[in-house]
Amino acid sequence: MYTLANDQLTVLILDPVADQTRFGVRYCTGGYIFQVADARLGDLLSGPTFPDSFNWFDGQGIPDAFNQFPLRDPKGDESTENLDDALIIGIGLCKLDERTVTAFCHWDVEQSSDSIRMTTRHDWQGYAIELERTVSLLGRTVRSDTRLVNLGGAPLPIRWFPHPFYPQTADDELLKLSIPVEVTENPGFEMTPNGFIRRKGWPWERGYYLALDHTAGQGLSIIQRHPLLGTVSATCSYDPTYFPIWGNPRTFSWEPFLERTIGPNLATAWRIDYDF
Repeated sequence: MYTLANDQLTVLILDPVADQTRFGVRYCTGGYIFQVADARLGDLLSGPTFPDSFNWFDGQGIPDAFNQFPLRDPKGDESTENLDDALIIGIGLCKLDERTVTAFCHWDVEQSSDSIRMTTRHDWQGYAIELERTVSLLGRTVRSDTRLVNLGGAPLPIRWFPHPFYPQTADDELLKLSIPVEVTENPGFEMTPNGFIRRKGWPWERGYYLALDHTAGQGLSIIQRHPLLGTVSATCSYDPTYFPIWGNPRTFSWEPFLERTIGPNLATAWRIDYDF
């Protein structure tokens, strides 16, 4: 793993080569934040199976993913022998039916005292894509930057989401958003009078998933309850198009989706600041 550290926080980032056994067809292999630890309090992030075990699908820490829009051969059809072959941005060539990676992408890594920059390029079936992922440590802020360039000749649709995993708190309150949001009736979550979304029916024995009814604004800020720090926060530079939340007995997560179409020879970029 790669490490960024100062006198307050240590950030562990998976190595796309040395940690390859931790990757599958779900999460981006470059810029995967595996853990953030406080110098006094210890680990600040969790996961669906943390701390007992780890698997590539559930993950832990702050993974992110392009996997919900795999890129298939544009000339393929139902008679194509390799219909299940696909390119997943940030991972490589995959067999969707087998949920296996057949060829991981190669990342060039540059590390400085306060950041790690990973870049890769995909060239497959007419797709030409450059992806840059940078993780920076700025005081108590962990910044995740993403830049994507479409070097191909056709528009490139993308669907990306971050999946930060926070430990569950003793208090049922979970998060508060800077944008208008409604929580429809469901078995796992409800809105409080003070604007926080909280758990229902704790302790849980299963996981609960809910797509929030939200109104996009100018970016997004999130206040998140935390058992060790009281509250932490995050700020997104983009407006989410789809915004689910999810939790199980061990962890809670929010997933603000970004959906864009990038024209030929154009680039797009976004970031999230996680403040601890």
